[in-house]
Amino acid sequence: MIVRTLRPLLAAALLAIAAQPALALEPGAWPEVRVFIDEMVQRHGFQAAELEQLFADVQLRREVVEAIERPGEARPWYEYRKRFLTEQHVRHGLAYWKLHQPALERASREYGVPPEIILGILGVETQYGRSPSRYRVIDALTTLWLQYPPRSGFFRRELEEFLLLTREQKIDPRQVKGSYAGAIGIAQFIPSSYRRYAVDFDGDGRRDLMSSPADAIGSVANFLRVHGWSAMDPISDTVRLEGTRYFWVEKFGVRPVLSVRELVRYGIYPLQHTLNTDRRAALISFEGEDGPFYRLGYNNFYVITRYNRSKLYALAVLELSDKLREARAQQTEQKEP
Repeated sequence: MIVRTLRPLLAAALLAIAAQPALALEPGAWPEVRVFIDEMVQRHGFQAAELEQLFADVQLRREVVEAIERPGEARPWYEYRKRFLTEQHVRHGLAYWKLHQPALERASREYGVPPEIILGILGVETQYGRSPSRYRVIDALTTLWLQYPPRSGFFRRELEEFLLLTREQKIDPRQVKGSYAGAIGIAQFIPSSYRRYAVDFDGDGRRDLMSSPADAIGSVANFLRVHGWSAMDPISDTVRLEGTRYFWVEKFGVRPVLSVRELVRYGIYPLQHTLNTDRRAALISFEGEDGPFYRLGYNNFYVITRYNRSKLYALAVLELSDKLREARAQQTEQKEP
């Protein structure tokens, strides 16, 4: 009888816990946090008392774990593209291009990255800074470190990088907001990328990806250049396939491994960039509404996947950049007498 009485109460309690959007960390209940604090003190000279106060203010957010367990990149391409290849993305991108044209042109000169590619990344990431940052980064990173075992080590390292970053930037870590994965600012750099690749592109003495469009523009271009972007090379290509041997090439993934000359032996023929047969490319498949389709990805396509490992992300950036370039060209033609 007692058991029957307790079951509804227990079920109600579990539902109440599940409904809570956040839960206070309580550092004393997590030995891992104590170890982390000690390491930050010994390795980087942080004050233990300050870190203890910081973690006492952390909220473990259940929705962060839920979000990372169902990423948008798990969708097929024909659904994924609808989020980013919209009239709104193009309209806002053109306005952003006009407003920040000097910074975009300078980034293109200095880093060799076309303005439309920079805008394609900013558009997919945050719709040029319009998408709000929902989570405190300290909450997101701590939650994923402690409650998402598949990538616990990665998020622990990013938490370390985040605390170093906020100390360097003289920012209160409690005040920084970002994505559910802890990415920060207009360009959505994770803390380690922020520290390594962000640049002060507006010359004010700070690398500010949260409120400086110029810094975001320069930092995206710098990231791509450091990872191997080449201004002289193409990004992608349409392709003609013959036979069935091309299935073996698809298994290599997005990294260009074989030369165009070697791809031809597998029945893979590029349709646009055909002159340099020594150029390496990858055969990449996507799921369209009418079935799979294929693209060749050259090294610059692979470089975009260093920003986000998803081939869907890279194609979305590429197609949005194409739309922006075409729309801007139309605007220019309309202005000419």
